[in-house]
Amino acid sequence: MLFDVNLVDREFYRSRLADFLPDRIVDVHAHVWRRPRVDRSAAAEARTVSWPARVARDGPIEELLETYRLLLPEKAVTPVVFSSPTADEDLDALNDYVSESAAHHTIPALVLAHPSWSGEELEQRVLFGGFLGAKVYLTYAPDYLPSDEIRIFDFLPPHQLRVLDRRGWIAMLHIPRPARLRDPVNLAQLLEIEQRFPNVGLVVAHVGRAYCPEDVGDAFERLSGARRMRFDISANTNEEVFRRLIGAVGPGRILFGSDLPITRMRMRRICEKGLYVNLVPRGLYGDVSGDPHMRELDRPEADRLTFFLYEQLDAFRRAAEGEGLTRADVARVFHETAAGMIERAGAGRAMRPAAPPVPPPGPSGPPPGEPGPADAPVSRRPPA
Repeated sequence: MLFDVNLVDREFYRSRLADFLPDRIVDVHAHVWRRPRVDRSAAAEARTVSWPARVARDGPIEELLETYRLLLPEKAVTPVVFSSPTADEDLDALNDYVSESAAHHTIPALVLAHPSWSGEELEQRVLFGGFLGAKVYLTYAPDYLPSDEIRIFDFLPPHQLRVLDRRGWIAMLHIPRPARLRDPVNLAQLLEIEQRFPNVGLVVAHVGRAYCPEDVGDAFERLSGARRMRFDISANTNEEVFRRLIGAVGPGRILFGSDLPITRMRMRRICEKGLYVNLVPRGLYGDVSGDPHMRELDRPEADRLTFFLYEQLDAFRRAAEGEGLTRADVARVFHETAAGMIERAGAGRAMRPAAPPVPPPGPSGPPPGEPGPADAPVSRRPPA
């Protein structure tokens, strides 16, 4: 089995999540990659946090599909997949694997885009790879920029936005800067994208990295004029942030994303003075003593920890119930809005669940999946 699903996990899912979640789910934010992966440079490390790499060094598509079977039994899940970025790895190889995986399993995918590409190159890579748009990431901003000074347009440049806008494609955006969602530069550029490129399917990942209430500031007041940008709830467990998001944009512009495989982590998240801290079992993720975002727990408290994904879903459930969302509203968050966005992005490929319903877990958990063999690798880059 890929990982253990214990009694604590099964009871958590049964009592809090199984009835809340709709039968059909679209996960708009899932990573897939396969070995080999290289150690990241100091420059790449400076632009990202290091703890996610402790959860999964490898992320093949078969493991993602098996994770849905294990963690979301009896739910039919369709993921939108893209790679996990790093500054030191072959971007073409990363995107080739995603393209091959998506074609083999008939699921939607996004290309991991580099800002140095011309608009024409981005367009050709999306078309030849069968993608629905782009996942952009601050890791690929020019090396000379200090990590705290990176702006959205440094890694999602206007010439690429013009292509995404003309095609009606998706842009999955992980915003930069230490102030996260409340940063005035981020807010100004989000509004500029909304105004100048209205046909882009813009998704602001992780609720703009607002993992604690202090990360929100007056962002939703500043963004009150926006009517099209959407927010995914991936890797976020903050009920207050979710409630503010629901109040600001309503359920029609909120999307479920998991950030798997990272959210396979066993943890519970707290906020202290505006900083998020992941509480994890002692020793499970190596030496975390130097990471301000990680703190270890001893037994018996550690034994009560469940999966990051379950903590995320439960926080959103509490927010949804507190804000009076209906079952139809919840279905919009977890399926309808994303399905419509994918349809509009249009790759002409049928969308079907990647994880068919399975019986609920028994005493030892649900059975492992039996994915078929992968197709032979085929390059999906545009011809030279």
